[in-house]
Amino acid sequence: MIAIDLKFEHLQWQYQISTTFFIFVILPALYYIYAKYISKSPNRYNKLEAPVKFKFPIPDEAKPHWKGKRLYPPNLGIQVPNEPNKIQSYCPATGQYLGTFATTSKDEMNLRIQRAKAAQKSWAHSSFLLRRQVLQTLSRFIIDHQEDIARVACRDSGKTKLDASMGEIMVTLEKLNWIIAHGERTLRPSTRPGPSNLIIGLMKSGEVRYEPLGVVAALVSWNYPFHNLLGPIIAAIFTGNAIVVKCSEQVVWSSIWFVDLVKAILKLLDIDEDLIQLVYCFPNDADYFTSHPDLNHITFIGSKPVAHKVVENAAKQLTPCVVELGGKDSVIVLDDVADFNALSSVIMRGTFQSAGQNCIGIERVICLPKAYEALVDILSKRIKDLRVGSNIDQLDEIDMGAMISDNRFSQLENFIQDAVAKGARLVSGGKRYQHPNYPQGHYFEPTLLVDVTPEMDISCNEVFGPVLTMIKANSIDEAVEISNGTEFGLGNSIFGKDFKTCNEIANRLESGSVAINDFATFYVAQLPFGGVKKSGYGKFGGEEGLTGLCNAKSVVMDKPLLRALGIATAIPPPLDYPIPNDKQAWNFVHSLNKAGYDNRVWEIVKSFKKLASGGA
Repeated sequence: MIAIDLKFEHLQWQYQISTTFFIFVILPALYYIYAKYISKSPNRYNKLEAPVKFKFPIPDEAKPHWKGKRLYPPNLGIQVPNEPNKIQSYCPATGQYLGTFATTSKDEMNLRIQRAKAAQKSWAHSSFLLRRQVLQTLSRFIIDHQEDIARVACRDSGKTKLDASMGEIMVTLEKLNWIIAHGERTLRPSTRPGPSNLIIGLMKSGEVRYEPLGVVAALVSWNYPFHNLLGPIIAAIFTGNAIVVKCSEQVVWSSIWFVDLVKAILKLLDIDEDLIQLVYCFPNDADYFTSHPDLNHITFIGSKPVAHKVVENAAKQLTPCVVELGGKDSVIVLDDVADFNALSSVIMRGTFQSAGQNCIGIERVICLPKAYEALVDILSKRIKDLRVGSNIDQLDEIDMGAMISDNRFSQLENFIQDAVAKGARLVSGGKRYQHPNYPQGHYFEPTLLVDVTPEMDISCNEVFGPVLTMIKANSIDEAVEISNGTEFGLGNSIFGKDFKTCNEIANRLESGSVAINDFATFYVAQLPFGGVKKSGYGKFGGEEGLTGLCNAKSVVMDKPLLRALGIATAIPPPLDYPIPNDKQAWNFVHSLNKAGYDNRVWEIVKSFKKLASGGA
């Protein structure tokens, strides 16, 4: 009987604790989530901005079981023999032909820019309600057709569907939904404190109004054909601009489909399709595009050598630029990491996603001694098991896809050979790979290179390929020095148990972004994105990405109370032309400065007295 009573009491105690926990912890947490995320979710829209459902057919080349003709050298490439004004698209994973497209001529560039300019005049005055509806419709289509979009991106870039889902679809949905939720607030007129002068501040207020620039341009890279193309389009549409995108000549086939998708949405909502234009050409005609007088802003995503030409041409028209270039991103690993197995998964994803063709991909893993030994042991076993191929064509499980072309394979092999000659150890990979099913596909073996040191070529040059390099540092100071020891500064990551230490390291790293105990989440979080040093300048993404596409117009006005009373500011009589009395005018301004900026009460009182007398 006693045992039963004790058991009953114990159950009662358990019940009371769980009820308390539910009332004071679970319920407040659920309310917080609802208030912060669900009630304000971009998916909870006004009926007037509800997404419109529509159909948009997927190209045959992206459908399962498509059998296209294969190209073989010397015809395997984007150049068409004897036709300098044609671009040939093909799948880099299989060598299958996708189509041939005439390059955009200078006359056609002029025409498309003028069409965009005409369409933007009315779009500049569009409501945020309509702009959100465009984004809502695009977001809903992407959510409902993820596989179609992934297959188009994979067919033109050679990546896997999983890489497309994470690097193309998820980040695009995040950008769309963040702007839907926060874009209008970001672009509302921003009230500012106004003058700090005590007297003038009582009379004047100020605000900044964000107005569209007009026709903006984006020159985007091939490594994320969907996201890199859609990102600038989304931002341009929402800020009231028109946009002309120059896609990479490597991914013309998919870029046409993606742009046509957005144009279909514009047409569906009775918006001028000319708001978005696509051009594609070889570098010789790109100079004309970037120096065009009717472009009001240029965003460039690409390499440092090409950026020099873009900026040089833009300078001819004083066109402002945002330039996002390469990186040599590092991961600094401290010895107190709790789970090196879990961390190895992060490092592999950061290195081998999209076959390493990622501007914020992990280029260097810099470890303290204990972490170094643990990770080298784990990664040596895991990387050897990676499987390469085309998972939109094969039934086999595939971990990594192809590279966009084979034109850098020799450079990658030279980097690796140089490192080995200088003391590095090649654990696995290190050379191009001929796939048994797709011998003309552009595959490079997943590579692990350990005992790398800063003086090796691979330590300071961007690899942009599936090569994981491991560097040992004997102290935090040395790790930071190695991380900062390149000309690049795009992004970094730090892993360690002690947040205070990680945070201090973050403050010492020379880069545009840092993730603590994670990889590249600064990009997903819709923070301003861009680099320092030779990784470029300017920002896109987040609030700064939107306001950067606007003219920040400063407006100063009389305070509302003065306007209501019909009082307007005027030039005081002692300062009016012609100056009636130079000495009196000087005394007036002298007293105005004293009254407005002096922090001594008596001096302010005396200055007001002087002002009241008109400076006499």
